[in-house]
Amino acid sequence: MIILGSSGSIGVNALAIAARYKLPIEVLGVGKNIALLNAQILQFHPKSVIIADENDKHLITPAFKGKIYSGENGILQAILEAESKLVINALVGFIGLAPTLCAISCQKKVALANKESLVVAGDCVNKEYIIPIDSEHFSLSYLLHFSKSPRPFKNLYITASGGAFRDTPLKEIPQQNATNALKHPNWKMGRKITIDSATMVNKLFEILEAYWLFGSKNLNAFIERNSHIHALVEFWDGSVVAHFANANMQLPIAYAICFGLGLDEAFLQDFKSDSIIERLHFQNINYSLKDIDKARYPLWGLKDTLLETPKLGLVLNAANEVAVEAFLQDSIVFGKIAEIIQNALEKFKNPNFNDLENIKALDLEVRNYTKALL
Repeated sequence: MIILGSSGSIGVNALAIAARYKLPIEVLGVGKNIALLNAQILQFHPKSVIIADENDKHLITPAFKGKIYSGENGILQAILEAESKLVINALVGFIGLAPTLCAISCQKKVALANKESLVVAGDCVNKEYIIPIDSEHFSLSYLLHFSKSPRPFKNLYITASGGAFRDTPLKEIPQQNATNALKHPNWKMGRKITIDSATMVNKLFEILEAYWLFGSKNLNAFIERNSHIHALVEFWDGSVVAHFANANMQLPIAYAICFGLGLDEAFLQDFKSDSIIERLHFQNINYSLKDIDKARYPLWGLKDTLLETPKLGLVLNAANEVAVEAFLQDSIVFGKIAEIIQNALEKFKNPNFNDLENIKALDLEVRNYTKALL
């Protein structure tokens, strides 16, 4: 398989599964973490690797005798030349879109953790090749029995932890800084996704992903503080089913690898309490699903607008990436993120694109506009 983003959480967990089941790795891709890449090279013996900067080639261990690709074009070249039929795309941000499209054009399955591929360009992505790794979309797929023709459903629901400011007095939230916003109440994640959790942008992304994956606008989300209930499906007969599981990304990754490599589902039966996934002890735990408060999360008010015009996902993503980066650099306060995103969505309210070239052009235009708002 090919793993793009092997130094991040998804990549590391994917490699843990590969090591456990002795699955071969053809390509490993990282950004700047050459030290970790070298350790992965020595353990997994890939045929080729991808790094962000060609100038870092000399840092790669002399023990590696394979091909070294670099930069964004290097990612695409590696996909085109690889024999593997499964790409795990764990890249963060807009950079992950072109590799998704490239892999699909090569008729490779894409185990997708890169939200932006669907958020930005869902109608340009052939979903037949996509296997979702996001826990919420994996859970929805699980509840629908991974079927291309599931039982007709009425509503799909996903859940949110609420992020760093879920209990902060409302009047104090707008002036918060990055240090406080990075204090996720449930777990440690990457910097950007932690901020996106606090603003609820991450959940807007996931709503758009669900729209493209499941073909429904009947989507909503709730706050579930334990992060044990990941998704629910409401059927037309009034029945509701929910997926409970510990928040361990190895579960959706293992299913994606199983389906992506065409392995027998017996491969998954080793996921028991004394192995990879710790058993969920749900007794004596209080579970509740709360509506997402738009006063606390003003950007959540954009959900219906985004579902009516899904191509606005491109504008949302571009403006958010610029605003979050500025926030992490302490150039703006927390409340400014929502203001900037809403301004950009109003400016670019009727996006129109149908290929990667147009997507890149509009993405750049939105970013330039957003930077001028800082």
